[in-house]
Amino acid sequence: MFESGNLNVWIYFLFLVVSITFSVLINGLFLKFSGNLGMRDIKNEFIRWGSTSKPSLGGISFYILFLMSVAVLGVLFSDLSYRPSKEILAIVSACTLGFIVGLSDDAYNTVPVVKFIGQFTCANILIYMGIQINISPNEIINYFFTLLWVIGLMNSINMLDNMDGITTMVSICIIFGALVVMYFNVSTDEEVYGMMLLGVLGALIGFLFFNWHPSKMYMGDTGSQFLGVFLSVISIRFFWNEMRDYSSDAPALQIRQFVIPMLLFIVPLIDTTTVVIRRMARGQSPFVGGRDHITHNLAYLGLSDRSVAVVLGMLSIASIAMVSLMMHLIRAELYRTFYTIVVFGYFLLVFVILQILYNKAQRKMKINHVTHS
Repeated sequence: MFESGNLNVWIYFLFLVVSITFSVLINGLFLKFSGNLGMRDIKNEFIRWGSTSKPSLGGISFYILFLMSVAVLGVLFSDLSYRPSKEILAIVSACTLGFIVGLSDDAYNTVPVVKFIGQFTCANILIYMGIQINISPNEIINYFFTLLWVIGLMNSINMLDNMDGITTMVSICIIFGALVVMYFNVSTDEEVYGMMLLGVLGALIGFLFFNWHPSKMYMGDTGSQFLGVFLSVISIRFFWNEMRDYSSDAPALQIRQFVIPMLLFIVPLIDTTTVVIRRMARGQSPFVGGRDHITHNLAYLGLSDRSVAVVLGMLSIASIAMVSLMMHLIRAELYRTFYTIVVFGYFLLVFVILQILYNKAQRKMKINHVTHS
């Protein structure tokens, strides 16, 4: 997308600036005239780290700018390759449903089964329209793996949204990672994905102004469910299937397909895995909110809310750098199995370090509890 001429580069840049500006204006208006959408009773629901209830309206701006990015394609690129397609219809439909599922939860605090049905439907819309992860010649395996990824990611992004700025920062980095992949892959289409990425990126950057600690508003389930669908689409299109070797002599199961998703989703993957395993080990439901995330335990160790966001943001930025290296090696046809092993080792190392810090934070909390009791 960046190699199609200087004019197009300026169009992309101006659209990003416009998206950021619109995001700031829209969220500012929402904040000024907000009612109680998403402002649940904090006495009964300890999900967020902060002790103050704030409006959960940020996700609405994400969806508005996403639609705007799709709408302007026919105007800005009418002379290029853009055509309304089955794939675009699938993306808009699934993201819209994800947005509605989150909006309903923010407004009415729907029961978990309703949210799950909505997530299941989002995944099946994408699969039915041909957007799925191809990790096997067996379509049944591809179906269930895609289903697991989309539903898992929608819940993972939701669970990560527990402290100011965290999910916003991580999502920004994931989108930057997608732009890096598009830059290195000159055969990748497309004005379509480029504009959608920049539209949502601008929405997130503008929202970060209100979501950075001390935050004025949250994205809510409206934002996290929309982002879960959108990021799952982007990851399928640019991360999972981008690394697959489709040559006739390539192995059926290719471990290297896991490399880019592991790197760019390192924060939500580690956080969700940690929370689910530890809660199940304690006999608790992994789907009930709590203050036992990686973010919380870094705070228990003495880091400020801003420092936690910066640390996890730097971890995500390091992943972008590694993805840039991976894509350079692939483009130069220098990629080897050794690099896949290195990425798996890096992911495991970060996971172990965060578990050590988690345990240290828990010990510190127990000592403080005994001291004050």
